[in-house]
Amino acid sequence: MSSANDGRQATMDASQVYREETFTDRRVGTIRRLTPVSADGSTDAARPVLFVGQAQVMTPMGALPISFDLEATTLSAAIAKFGEAAELAVQQTVRELQEMRREQASSLVIPDSAGGAIPNPSDLMGRGRPRR
Repeated sequence: MSSANDGRQATMDASQVYREETFTDRRVGTIRRLTPVSADGSTDAARPVLFVGQAQVMTPMGALPISFDLEATTLSAAIAKFGEAAELAVQQTVRELQEMRREQASSLVIPDSAGGAIPNPSDLMGRGRPRR
Protein backbone atom coordinates (compact mmCIF):
# COMPACT_ATOMS: atom_id res chain seq x y z
CA MET A 1 0.00 0.00 0.00
CA SER A 2 1.08 3.57 -0.49
CA SER A 3 2.02 6.04 2.17
CA ALA A 4 1.74 9.80 1.97
CA ASN A 5 5.29 10.08 3.29
CA ASP A 6 7.17 8.01 0.71
CA GLY A 7 5.47 9.26 -2.48
CA ARG A 8 5.08 5.74 -3.92
CA GLN A 9 1.84 4.41 -5.28
CA ALA A 10 0.71 0.77 -5.09
CA THR A 11 0.32 -0.73 -8.54
CA MET A 12 -0.90 -4.16 -9.55
CA ASP A 13 1.17 -6.37 -11.86
CA ALA A 14 -1.12 -6.95 -14.86
CA SER A 15 0.81 -10.12 -15.76
CA GLN A 16 0.02 -11.73 -12.37
CA VAL A 17 -3.75 -11.27 -12.11
CA TYR A 18 -5.97 -14.15 -10.93
CA ARG A 19 -9.71 -14.72 -10.72
CA GLU A 20 -10.57 -16.08 -7.29
CA GLU A 21 -13.30 -18.61 -6.50
CA THR A 22 -14.05 -19.86 -3.00
CA PHE A 23 -15.27 -23.36 -2.05
CA THR A 24 -16.18 -24.43 1.47
CA ASP A 25 -17.85 -27.28 3.29
CA ARG A 26 -18.80 -24.76 6.04
CA ARG A 27 -17.21 -27.07 8.61
CA VAL A 28 -13.49 -27.69 8.16
CA GLY A 29 -12.18 -24.96 5.93
CA THR A 30 -12.04 -23.19 2.60
CA ILE A 31 -10.33 -23.80 -0.71
CA ARG A 32 -9.55 -20.87 -2.97
CA ARG A 33 -9.09 -21.58 -6.67
CA LEU A 34 -6.98 -18.91 -8.34
CA THR A 35 -7.39 -18.99 -12.11
CA PRO A 36 -4.84 -16.91 -14.00
CA VAL A 37 -6.33 -14.23 -16.23
CA SER A 38 -4.99 -11.58 -18.54
CA ALA A 39 -5.59 -7.90 -17.88
CA ASP A 40 -8.80 -8.05 -19.93
CA GLY A 41 -10.19 -10.82 -17.72
CA SER A 42 -9.84 -13.70 -20.16
CA THR A 43 -8.35 -16.97 -18.88
CA ASP A 44 -4.57 -17.17 -19.28
CA ALA A 45 -3.88 -20.82 -20.20
CA ALA A 46 -0.11 -20.27 -20.11
CA ARG A 47 -0.09 -20.17 -16.30
CA PRO A 48 -1.30 -22.90 -13.93
CA VAL A 49 -4.42 -22.72 -11.76
CA LEU A 50 -3.46 -22.44 -8.08
CA PHE A 51 -5.30 -23.90 -5.08
CA VAL A 52 -4.91 -22.49 -1.56
CA GLY A 53 -6.40 -24.07 1.54
CA GLN A 54 -7.49 -22.05 4.54
CA ALA A 55 -8.43 -23.20 8.03
CA GLN A 56 -8.61 -21.79 11.54
CA VAL A 57 -7.07 -23.11 14.72
CA MET A 58 -8.56 -22.07 18.04
CA THR A 59 -5.99 -20.76 20.53
CA PRO A 60 -6.35 -19.13 23.95
CA MET A 61 -5.99 -15.81 22.11
CA GLY A 62 -8.76 -16.62 19.62
CA ALA A 63 -8.94 -18.03 16.11
CA LEU A 64 -5.64 -18.23 14.23
CA PRO A 65 -6.07 -18.31 10.44
CA ILE A 66 -3.78 -20.66 8.54
CA SER A 67 -3.25 -20.68 4.77
CA PHE A 68 -1.41 -23.34 2.79
CA ASP A 69 -0.78 -24.27 -0.82
CA LEU A 70 -2.50 -27.33 -2.21
CA GLU A 71 -0.49 -29.10 -4.90
CA ALA A 72 -3.38 -30.01 -7.18
CA THR A 73 -4.59 -29.44 -10.72
CA THR A 74 -8.32 -29.98 -10.06
CA LEU A 75 -10.75 -29.02 -7.35
CA SER A 76 -11.42 -32.69 -6.49
CA ALA A 77 -7.67 -33.30 -6.03
CA ALA A 78 -7.43 -30.19 -3.84
CA ILE A 79 -10.33 -31.46 -1.71
CA ALA A 80 -8.64 -34.86 -1.32
CA LYS A 81 -5.35 -33.25 -0.23
CA PHE A 82 -6.92 -30.68 2.09
CA GLY A 83 -6.81 -32.68 5.35
CA GLU A 84 -3.19 -33.77 5.13
CA ALA A 85 -2.00 -30.33 3.96
CA ALA A 86 -3.97 -28.62 6.75
CA GLU A 87 -2.43 -30.91 9.38
CA LEU A 88 1.09 -30.18 8.10
CA ALA A 89 0.38 -26.44 8.07
CA VAL A 90 -0.93 -26.57 11.65
CA GLN A 91 2.16 -28.50 12.80
CA GLN A 92 4.45 -25.97 11.08
CA THR A 93 2.55 -23.08 12.67
CA VAL A 94 2.83 -24.67 16.13
CA ARG A 95 6.60 -25.11 15.63
CA GLU A 96 6.93 -21.45 14.59
CA LEU A 97 4.90 -20.28 17.59
CA GLN A 98 7.04 -22.38 19.95
CA GLU A 99 10.19 -20.93 18.41
CA MET A 100 8.86 -17.38 18.82
CA ARG A 101 8.01 -18.17 22.45
CA ARG A 102 11.56 -19.46 23.03
CA GLU A 103 13.03 -16.35 21.44
CA GLN A 104 10.84 -14.14 23.62
CA ALA A 105 11.87 -16.04 26.76
CA SER A 106 15.56 -15.86 25.91
CA SER A 107 15.38 -12.11 25.37
CA LEU A 108 14.54 -11.46 29.04
CA VAL A 109 17.23 -9.41 30.73
CA ILE A 110 18.41 -10.95 34.00
CA PRO A 111 20.53 -8.62 36.11
CA ASP A 112 23.95 -9.84 37.21
CA SER A 113 25.27 -9.71 40.80
CA ALA A 114 26.47 -6.12 40.39
CA GLY A 115 23.20 -4.84 39.05
CA GLY A 116 20.72 -5.00 41.91
CA ALA A 117 20.43 -8.74 42.27
CA ILE A 118 18.96 -10.17 45.45
CA PRO A 119 21.80 -10.89 47.89
CA ASN A 120 22.56 -14.43 49.00
CA PRO A 121 20.97 -15.01 52.46
CA SER A 122 24.20 -16.57 53.79
CA ASP A 123 25.98 -13.27 53.12
CA LEU A 124 23.57 -11.50 55.47
CA MET A 125 24.10 -13.82 58.44
CA GLY A 126 25.31 -11.97 61.51
CA ARG A 127 24.57 -8.54 60.06
CA GLY A 128 21.41 -7.96 62.03
CA ARG A 129 21.09 -6.24 65.43
CA PRO A 130 23.75 -7.21 67.90
CA ARG A 131 22.64 -9.75 70.51
CA ARG A 132 22.27 -8.65 74.08
